[in-house]
Amino acid sequence: MRHTLALCGCLAAVTLAGVDAAQAHFGMLIPSTPIADQHHKSIDLNVSFSHPFEQVGMELVQPARFFVVNDGSETDLRDSLQPTEIMGHTGWRTSFAFKRPGVYQFAMEPHPYWEPAEDLFIIHYTKTIVAAFGDDVGWDEPIGLPTEIVPLLRPFGNYAGNAFSGQVLLNGEPVPHAEVEVEYYNDGGVYQAPSDYHVTQVIKADADGVFSFTCPLAGWWGFAALNEADYTLKTDAGEEKGVEIGAVLWIHLDEFKRP
Repeated sequence: MRHTLALCGCLAAVTLAGVDAAQAHFGMLIPSTPIADQHHKSIDLNVSFSHPFEQVGMELVQPARFFVVNDGSETDLRDSLQPTEIMGHTGWRTSFAFKRPGVYQFAMEPHPYWEPAEDLFIIHYTKTIVAAFGDDVGWDEPIGLPTEIVPLLRPFGNYAGNAFSGQVLLNGEPVPHAEVEVEYYNDGGVYQAPSDYHVTQVIKADADGVFSFTCPLAGWWGFAALNEADYTLKTDAGEEKGVEIGAVLWIHLDEFKRP
């Protein structure tokens, strides 16, 4: 299933004026580093809503939920979010200090967004995973979101050119033949796509909801999948409408370094 708002996205009530609705919208949860160590004991996290390759920002209201999961324990971070400007529009930022080794899954749940062009509500969920102080246990564990992408390749400590694999889940179960969209965070607008088709890559998962994509560039890559919720929501006019829920995952890849 492919929608004009695409597979990564609409994380809150946003303004669409002046933006090509055919472009893929991505919710973004980008930490300053994907690995915390003795030199980086804390990170900054930027939360935004945008077209990451084309560097077109959009407005994002404060998420309904923002939290981190470590070792099965969830910590609410929503009140730590501070408004900021990202790509010329309202986004959010916070800092997080790591106190012990672990794998930390940061996640954001948006407010429902009514999209009249699609005649439905959109709720997309975004997460990213940060490793701290050498620990690498728990990166492949779901955190209980209504829909999420569980990585099958460790999502940190990877090189550009590695093939990332993940599994799409809906209510904890695999989604057969899920469609997954992929987009590169073209920070600073360094790269130009050969055509509109190159901006957002598209993959079909297999019968177990598993997909794979080889990331050619170092940097942040976003993966997302859409599914239909098993409930409806009411519009301001009191009409019951369907809900599209999306899973979004961001991973980072590095270049080889010379001594």
